[in-house]
Amino acid sequence: MNGPARVGLVGCGVIAKTYTEGSAAFDSFSVEACADSDTARAESLASEHGLESMSVDALLASTDLDVVLNLTPPDAHAAVVGGALAGGKHVYTEKPLTTSVPAARELLASAGRLGLRVGCAPDTFLSSAYEAAREVIARGDIGEPLGATAAMLVGGADTWHPNADFFFRAGGGPMLDLGPYYLTAIASLLGPFAAATGFAETPTPERTLAVGPRAGERFTVDVPTYVAAALRLASGALATLTVSFESRGQYESRMTVHGTEGALSLPDANQFEGELRVFNGGGEWQAVPYASRGAQETRGYGLHEMLEAVRDERPHRASGELGLHVLETATAVLRSAEEGRTIDVVSRFSHP
Repeated sequence: MNGPARVGLVGCGVIAKTYTEGSAAFDSFSVEACADSDTARAESLASEHGLESMSVDALLASTDLDVVLNLTPPDAHAAVVGGALAGGKHVYTEKPLTTSVPAARELLASAGRLGLRVGCAPDTFLSSAYEAAREVIARGDIGEPLGATAAMLVGGADTWHPNADFFFRAGGGPMLDLGPYYLTAIASLLGPFAAATGFAETPTPERTLAVGPRAGERFTVDVPTYVAAALRLASGALATLTVSFESRGQYESRMTVHGTEGALSLPDANQFEGELRVFNGGGEWQAVPYASRGAQETRGYGLHEMLEAVRDERPHRASGELGLHVLETATAVLRSAEEGRTIDVVSRFSHP
């Protein structure tokens, strides 16, 4: 790649605007084209942001693009990522990497054979706040890490997304939609997971779309919508995570790392900035200052870091391997809830 990498975006839904607008903060890439199975949606995004509108197949095969940014629903991830690799392109995909661990492993093996990179959201764990948190832990400010507690409780995308039913199908649900933010954050701070136990319920088995042209349409929920997990890390640390699509009118996000000498309270793992606080025992919580990257605290930072890593010939951090590990952990929680037993997590990831 000479100059900024030429990016083709696949999936022109709600999050595409965030990525496209945020791309102005990065000189490592430029979004040049977009595609969607809904041609009108692709043409609308293209018109708004000065992009070339293409068919999905044409974009994946194009020799004028270097990277595919995949923002499609989860059940399309394997096909789009696989098609991008077959077209000789690096890929950065929204989470989850795919809807199944075997499919994810196959894609990463293919990328390895082809000498291509696969990156996977979320990239919020690369935020300045979480970089500062890593420094706090490494300095020993909270002693030896014992574990973490995390939760994200919201009401569900049916209240704000015009095509929210995919959030409630296979590959969706709060464990695979919200869980990756917290699983990735915990793994990046404390290392890989080794085992998972989960409990899951679906208190509301039918939903109604509240916005968009399909408003009023009802649909059946196919996945658990309230999930609680207990996790053992390879280090011996323990973590808990609760995620919900059942907490109507609420947005509750919290994460704390606990240590032998104190605790660290982190910002919302679904955002890039927020208050970072440390407690050392015997006193009050203290704010931890950190320097913001400004406009680069946004979706797209993981893609930027991957492309910088390609140029520097080093591993990237929001990697496919990390995405696979998070996917395996999340699906292990759901399997545990179904089978009533603890599930081992066997994948690992490099931690540049």
